Amino acid sequence: AYNQAQTNEKAQLQSLLAELCKGIGEPSQSNGRPRMPLEDMLFSCVFKIYSTFSARRFNTDLSEAQKKGYISKVPHFNLISRYLDNEVLTPYLQMLIEESSLPLTAFEKTFSIDASGLSTTGFFTWLHAKHTEPRLIEKQDWLKIHCCVGNLTNVVTAVEVTEKYDHDTNYFESLVEQTVENFEMEEVSADAAYLSKDNFQTAIDNGAYPYIAWKSNSKITEKEGNELWNKMYHYFNLNKEKFLERYHQRSNSETTFSMIKAKFFDSLRSKNRTAQKNEALCKILCHNLCCLIQSIYEFGLKPEFWKEI
Repeated sequence: AYNQAQTNEKAQLQSLLAELCKGIGEPSQSNGRPRMPLEDMLFSCVFKIYSTFSARRFNTDLSEAQKKGYISKVPHFNLISRYLDNEVLTPYLQMLIEESSLPLTAFEKTFSIDASGLSTTGFFTWLHAKHTEPRLIEKQDWLKIHCCVGNLTNVVTAVEVTEKYDHDTNYFESLVEQTVENFEMEEVSADAAYLSKDNFQTAIDNGAYPYIAWKSNSKITEKEGNELWNKMYHYFNLNKEKFLERYHQRSNSETTFSMIKAKFFDSLRSKNRTAQKNEALCKILCHNLCCLIQSIYEFGLKPEFWKEI
């Protein structure tokens, strides 16, 4: 199944991506020069990121896609870069990521949440003044991607792209709530960065059992309002083997980040912040389509998009 998925991936991805983009529709335009169809531009932007080619060298792939009927027009290579740098594209990409995960709702019941970084072309500096010799240090800039991942197929069910210093735990609630809108979540795993009574409560409120790693200095507390925290801590101490067996499913989130970075690179080529965020979302969408293709050959899945339409 893996060999079949890999050898047919590029052709299958174009077909799935074209079908996915058809549900977007076309925004109204009352004046100005006629725009390129939004469906064609979304297809072109995402397929360009999948190819890992520069916009100029990718032009041949777009010409072939037009011949196959996936797009109506071949956009100029500069137009693809301009669309990626448009913040209007961001909600459409998030919508496509959500829709691309829906064919797997019957397979995914347990989930993992984690964050990882994608480096950019920019750098930032700071003055390091440890002890007595201050010196200027330069380091490559990066963006964070916060993902909720299905543990069986590694599909990304919810994603947030943020600045590098945004803390992981702040996005636990939004990732869980986005996922339970479409999936039946029974368990959710996360590392110690997400350890808080609010995150425990969020998981329980959404019908999921939280397997969140405890820190070495964690303990029960007599403070009012910490009953759930104390129950979780007692369960961990009395059932460590069972807890760790379920918790270590969290490694699937690490696997997902490894899959994305190995296939689509761990860096972002775009120069501007908006384009970098859209490029990161395109990588996630490409990954989801690859997960669907693997499921087609492994589980006999027949993906259908925009069912309510």
